[in-house]
Amino acid sequence: MPATPLPFFSSGCRLDADLHLPDDGGTGAPYPVVVACSGYQGQKVIHPERFARALNPLGYAVLAFDYRGFGLSEGERGRLVPQEWVEDVRAGVDRLSGVDTVDASRLALVGWGLGGGVVVAEAAEDPRVRAVACLNGIADGTRSTRNMHDEQSWNSLVERIEADRVRRTEIGRSEIADPWDIVRLNLDDRTDDYVGEELYKAPGFGSGVTLESADFLLRFSPERMVARVAPRPLLIVHGAENELHKPLEAQSMYDHAAEPKRLEMLPGRGHTEWMFDDDPTFKQVVEILKEFLGDAFAAAAH
Repeated sequence: MPATPLPFFSSGCRLDADLHLPDDGGTGAPYPVVVACSGYQGQKVIHPERFARALNPLGYAVLAFDYRGFGLSEGERGRLVPQEWVEDVRAGVDRLSGVDTVDASRLALVGWGLGGGVVVAEAAEDPRVRAVACLNGIADGTRSTRNMHDEQSWNSLVERIEADRVRRTEIGRSEIADPWDIVRLNLDDRTDDYVGEELYKAPGFGSGVTLESADFLLRFSPERMVARVAPRPLLIVHGAENELHKPLEAQSMYDHAAEPKRLEMLPGRGHTEWMFDDDPTFKQVVEILKEFLGDAFAAAAH
């Protein structure tokens, strides 16, 4: 699977990125292209590269990148703002528009977790995007975050965010919080175990997050924008037993979206415990993506 460094700039920050191409010696170029976007605390070496390994053999080029402030990208460490990530994805689309080996007229976004909401928000404002897939995503930041918490931890988080607003106006800096004080993994055993065993293998994973970032997260509501994705197709895939981002997020995103739209619930599956290259559920999702993207690009050609 050939990978070529393809860094790009977003709001003045140099973002680390790789373009993964099918291993066919270039005979299929220019390739349809997918921008694979990670979620909370995610980096390109985790799920974006997993989707590249799955989609390259199907003839798709895949752009995998680190958001600003994460991985090898420039940007303020600890700042995890989905509204800014939307701009990073758009900059990636801009960059691909100047690459000869890909067909930018056949471009799709695939987002995981928080990235699922990010790709919806980007596509709502960017007609160059031909198809959008939201996988185990969030539809509303306040609702999805509240549903990760018990009463005590939620009240504590809200109080800390409110106090930090005052702090920022006084000293110009936001408090760095444990990322899992914001996203409560310990209420979802399957996801908590997977994160501890797999995701911490990525250097820098689990780093602190500013409370200002949490403030922005609570104001992020891609379901308010999703109707503007139409008439381009939207795919929503969600674990039916997802205890991190509840299935309500998928249903609400679907209900707010306009046609054409498709909702696939994965019976018996949670948020991320099945994210391995050889897992049957992951392979099932890749087959769903294969059908969805093929149909989307065929429709766009007419």
